[in-house]
Amino acid sequence: MTDMALTAAEGELRDGAAGPAVALAMRLIIGLARTLGARSLVPITSAHVDGCLHHGQAGLDFAERLVELGGHVVVPTSLNVGSLDLLHPGLVRLAGAERHDARRLMDAYTALGAAPTWTCAPYQDTHRPAFGEHIAWAESNAIAFANSVLGARTDRYGDFVDICAGLTGRAPYAGLHLDENRRARIELDLSLLPAHTLHLDAAWAALGHLTGKLAADRVPLLTGWPEVVPEDHLKAFGAAAASRGGIGLFHIAGTTPEASAQGDAVSEVHRITPAHLRAARDELSSPYPGRLDAISLGTPHLSITEFAELVALVRAGAPMSPTVEVWAATNRTTAAVAESNGWLADLQSAGVRVLVDTCTYVTSVLRPQTRHVMTNSAKWAWYAPVNLGVNVTFGTLADCLASARAGVVTRDESSWH
Repeated sequence: MTDMALTAAEGELRDGAAGPAVALAMRLIIGLARTLGARSLVPITSAHVDGCLHHGQAGLDFAERLVELGGHVVVPTSLNVGSLDLLHPGLVRLAGAERHDARRLMDAYTALGAAPTWTCAPYQDTHRPAFGEHIAWAESNAIAFANSVLGARTDRYGDFVDICAGLTGRAPYAGLHLDENRRARIELDLSLLPAHTLHLDAAWAALGHLTGKLAADRVPLLTGWPEVVPEDHLKAFGAAAASRGGIGLFHIAGTTPEASAQGDAVSEVHRITPAHLRAARDELSSPYPGRLDAISLGTPHLSITEFAELVALVRAGAPMSPTVEVWAATNRTTAAVAESNGWLADLQSAGVRVLVDTCTYVTSVLRPQTRHVMTNSAKWAWYAPVNLGVNVTFGTLADCLASARAGVVTRDESSWH
């Protein structure tokens, strides 16, 4: 393993100067750094914790042990989705013991001083690092967005490492923290794609899915699209690319802050055609969907802009079919704005339910008899068949609402050609 130099302050943290919780966290961070070949640690300005979703006893034991040892975060630390909607506890169906442990885990992380944001999109709230800041974020879409859209620097961190970084204010100086690892290695040329397709919300999600497939864990550069890509489309793209592949950073010429410095290390170029994009879209749908039982929106969580678009579409049409559940997941801040604008009342009247603090593919929210769900999220479409055992149809937001009203899948194919 590579020899690693610690500063005097870091050595003191490891040896217990800031208490046993920080000492434990430092040992874990140092061990990871050595495994990654890092020669030093890097101070961070924020952390985002993915470990607050209850997966079993080990995660609960670890978090509660840090609390028992007196741990407290030393940098602003946000929390990813948990297993419960704490504002609407009746929406999630969990058995007594499982519900109890899920709540204990969420409570443990707030006891450590993390902010109860409970969102997979912390960059939509106040937790938005500046260009060049070193951070330690978990949750794949949050990592991709922070690195790519904001130009902050984080490697791909997961459970336990994320909270340890928050407790110590340190991360391994390796991976995507380093200049040489942020260079694009593969290029996707979008110049053959028509504008009317790339203006679709779902097109960028499908493109992210295709990019993840082609790039795997390499940093991609997208060229050939003359417009600035809206932030919500970037969110959908990054979430899909990080789910289908191992992408923690992407560059889009004319949009993302580091794109202009790319190109020298690119060794592979793909010219993306409408047929490629349609094939990626179709990979996200089950071959035989059957009846439509539910709609799931908001993976990652809906932004204010997306909420406004959803409300406008809901107001413009009839209520949803009584046979189709419609769910919209978002964060508490967005939900509060939606409520103050009168949006929640409009959605409820039309048959749309709003979920906060969690997501429909990670806990028991959908009806047990649900077998076929439509979504505009490539991430949801990729994970839900295995997580929930359901069939999925992927489409645009407008397609989802049209289908929810009709009670059967309805998709406008014209924009994909």
